[in-house]
Amino acid sequence: MSGSAPVCLEKGDIQGGILRAYGKRGYPRGRFLLFHVARAAAGRWFLEALRPHVTPALDWVDEGAAPGEGQMARPEVTLNIAFTFRGLEALEVPLRTLRGFPDAFMDGMARRDAVLGDDVGPNRIAFWDPVWRPGEGRPAVHLLVMLNARDDAAGRPVARLGAMTDWLLRLAGETDGGVRLLEGHRGADPRWQALSALYGPRSDGRVGPLPTEHFGFNDAIGDPVFDGQYPGGEEREKCRGQGAVDGAGNWRPLATGEFILGWPDESQEVAGAPMPLDFSRNGSFFAYRKLHQDLETWDWWIDSRAKMLARAWGLSSLEEARATLKAKMAGRWEDGVPLVKAPTWPLWQAARERLAGMSRAEATAYLTEFSYGGDREGLACPKTAHIRRANTRDALDPLWDARTPAGRLGSALNNRRRILRRGLPYGGRDDPDGEHGIVLLAYCADLFRQFEFVQQQWLNYGLDFDAGNDACPIVGAHREGARFVIASSDPDTPPFVAGGLRPFVTTRGGDYFFQPSMTALRMIGQGLVDPT
Repeated sequence: MSGSAPVCLEKGDIQGGILRAYGKRGYPRGRFLLFHVARAAAGRWFLEALRPHVTPALDWVDEGAAPGEGQMARPEVTLNIAFTFRGLEALEVPLRTLRGFPDAFMDGMARRDAVLGDDVGPNRIAFWDPVWRPGEGRPAVHLLVMLNARDDAAGRPVARLGAMTDWLLRLAGETDGGVRLLEGHRGADPRWQALSALYGPRSDGRVGPLPTEHFGFNDAIGDPVFDGQYPGGEEREKCRGQGAVDGAGNWRPLATGEFILGWPDESQEVAGAPMPLDFSRNGSFFAYRKLHQDLETWDWWIDSRAKMLARAWGLSSLEEARATLKAKMAGRWEDGVPLVKAPTWPLWQAARERLAGMSRAEATAYLTEFSYGGDREGLACPKTAHIRRANTRDALDPLWDARTPAGRLGSALNNRRRILRRGLPYGGRDDPDGEHGIVLLAYCADLFRQFEFVQQQWLNYGLDFDAGNDACPIVGAHREGARFVIASSDPDTPPFVAGGLRPFVTTRGGDYFFQPSMTALRMIGQGLVDPT
């Protein structure tokens, strides 16, 4: 478990976007560009040209304020870099360093398709964007450059986003083919993956970026909090509901090493990593997942099953039935109120009124601080709801049956399976080519133990939730005959079986990336990686 001594992260050495999500920090736009390195020397020159512009994880100061120690001015556009295993190989990182990487990262995402459910139906690699499909004569993805941008006063992406994109393309052109931009993204421009928050009327009446995704849920409400993540030890307060729970309602931050390499993890060990230590320390891995959302099928299925639910449970309106069905699938109502706190429509309406009078900090605590100890049978929040699968909280505590909360342990299994969710939506409902979904960046220290375990065992398999092979009702890789069972808390009301689940969310590309520290970027760019 996490130690009591404060952790002082070397934020100037950690790339930005790991500690805090850009989308929640005022950067609603993005462009992700992929490159292939044909000549190592050209690739290192390209990287050295980019390195001074890479955004570190330093704390930002307010507009017009002078940065203090450990701070920096807020940039208009952030720039961060990550590599595939083949990319590090193409840049001639020594073999003795490369062999220290874990198998999952070496394999890459496409070769792990059976583990991830990407071998089922429309998830299959044959349906991925061309830029991500391996083989077929296409050059491999080596380098990912991520740009995240603010909006200008008119609500458009700042001009610097276009200027930095042009600069990147010119730099690659100057290598005379040594570094090549890879095209083949589906969307308006095949040269890059365009990202944007959804826009609409906000609570202040103005049109702006919303915290929602295409299915209508407020997104990224709960995210792990770990030691050293926030300035001034703020994580000790922010960890409530988002850290590790001991089973008795006490929360603590997770160990830093679950997300940042070179630091102790939940087992109080520093995991093995590529040598030298300065190469891997302060880096992290992430799974890049372009996830398509089938809005037409989603809308049809929700409407048809909501009508059945309304009849079966005698609900007052189709609106109530639709909202209830979606909440039972997600584990939260659309605005993020957890079902364990408001399991019914009337209780949700009352919770919405309370939320309206809360401060931002109070609202965040209300939406995130809960456990499943009072809902062991899944009568409020179904055991197979999305958020109950993705973060089991205390539900897998081996001593959950203890008569007193003080006798429970929490769940070390869950604490070692957490991931940091980053990314943004792409496309819109009116896209003529049906391009709409989310690009997910799932950060963790161990792709196999964290990301792949959650994806395979909890999202695409239901045994830990007494549901056999039933997958997550929202993001699961559904096969023919898939269903979602909703228990009823009323003994006179039967459970509702929502049958015929469709693959609402399907993979359209991605890979596994290593996002190195600022120190390691210099080592790679200057060819100074020495594993001895």
